[in-house]
Amino acid sequence: MGRTRTYEWEDPAVSAAAVGRASGLDFLRDMQAGRLPGPPILATLDFRLEAVDEGRVVFALTPGEDHYNPIGSVHGGVYATLLDSAAGCAVQSTLPAGMGYTSLDLTVKFLRRITVDTGPVRAIGTVVNSGRTTALAQATLVDAKERLLAHATSSCLLFPVSGA
Repeated sequence: MGRTRTYEWEDPAVSAAAVGRASGLDFLRDMQAGRLPGPPILATLDFRLEAVDEGRVVFALTPGEDHYNPIGSVHGGVYATLLDSAAGCAVQSTLPAGMGYTSLDLTVKFLRRITVDTGPVRAIGTVVNSGRTTALAQATLVDAKERLLAHATSSCLLFPVSGA
């Protein structure tokens, strides 16, 4: 019959207040280590920040039925969320203290269907180019066999964070 899923998240204002106080790399590493709470979207979709390096970020997700669209596969919005998170956080990992970013656009190409049988997937984001006011990043979504499931490019706006 019906299926349920219960989840919890922490106050997002805590991590939002920390943006720009340290470098983007330190901010993400603090989040990965649990010193800062992750954003609620991590709990909502049940994915996690797996790796953080300067200019490179990896998110991981094990697909579940709760990610499905009406035709029995993972919804494209889940792909897009993973890819946007990976690309954007890759940009964030390069920012000095006092700077923030926001996504300007995201272009996604879906290449393979994902189901629970696909098993764990990883979204790997890397920075392609960064200037004073914008950055370009790319992200790939792969399965455990490194098969490409989707890829994306994203432009991000860089800006000073007030109060940092």
